[in-house]
Amino acid sequence: MLIPTFSDVTSAHERIKPYIHRTPVLTSSMINTLAGCELFFKCENFQKAGAFKARGACNAVFELTGSQADQGVATHSSGNHGTCLSYAAKRRGIACTVVMPRTAPQAKKDAVRGYGGRVVECEPSTSSREAVFAEVVAQSGAEFIHPYNDHRVIAGQGTCALELVDEIDDLAAIIAPIGGGGLISGICLSLSSKAPTISVYAAEPEQADDAFRSFKAGHIIADDAPNTIADGLKVPLKDLTWHFVSRHVTDILTASEQDIIDAMVLLWKRMKIIVEPSSAVPFATIMRNRELFAGKRVGVIITGGNVDLEELPWQRKARVS
Repeated sequence: MLIPTFSDVTSAHERIKPYIHRTPVLTSSMINTLAGCELFFKCENFQKAGAFKARGACNAVFELTGSQADQGVATHSSGNHGTCLSYAAKRRGIACTVVMPRTAPQAKKDAVRGYGGRVVECEPSTSSREAVFAEVVAQSGAEFIHPYNDHRVIAGQGTCALELVDEIDDLAAIIAPIGGGGLISGICLSLSSKAPTISVYAAEPEQADDAFRSFKAGHIIADDAPNTIADGLKVPLKDLTWHFVSRHVTDILTASEQDIIDAMVLLWKRMKIIVEPSSAVPFATIMRNRELFAGKRVGVIITGGNVDLEELPWQRKARVS
């Protein structure tokens, strides 16, 4: 297991600058009033390919040697990592294959293809995803860029927190979604050197709370096929991300499906930004734990804005009822 260092984050930041946006930090006085604290939203929904994962994907792709790049890259992803890896691969002019659950949003499948990536579908479970992916790599010889359990990806994701603390002073905490833990690991890595007094909170859906249960148990607990509208947070922790989560995360907070929908709607209405369900989970947990964050300055990572506008969660609920 190759553990990235803070110097890997700073190197990644220089490497990926030509290929990413330095995303804005937005605030809302109305949101602050409702939450009872000062929130600073790092808007990675405005990132290249619509998600923070462009950072890790670009770092991994542009760190490849020439011979590695010649074989192309491959990954498994519910959407955003696959989209971002396809974007990075296109910028370098190499092939990219993405194994995706057949239930992944059509908008995310279309986005992968839009950047020239090849989509191979699998069943919506970790076991199926990994089995199909093994076949893809065996056939192509492509370099595997794991969505989160990869030192290059974690270093790239850490650049998000680096930018946030450079811009906003006196943060008491930063909160971000957790699925496999790549972003949280990058945040922990950056803050442990750059701003060690800032607490790191992770936010997770109640219906996909394996990281929460792992954190409480002191060892990884993996669910094979959790069911949540936050499709980007269905994957389990791995050894490399657990290294950072178990050592540096202050706590993991959870939100119900209705909490997530309510937070998503509120962010759309009040901040006028497109936020996907996974990105709304941190704000949902803040609203659910107001006393924990009361009066504090808190950084919130809005991880992505890739949603299927024909299948918004509140539209689905209305059709069912």
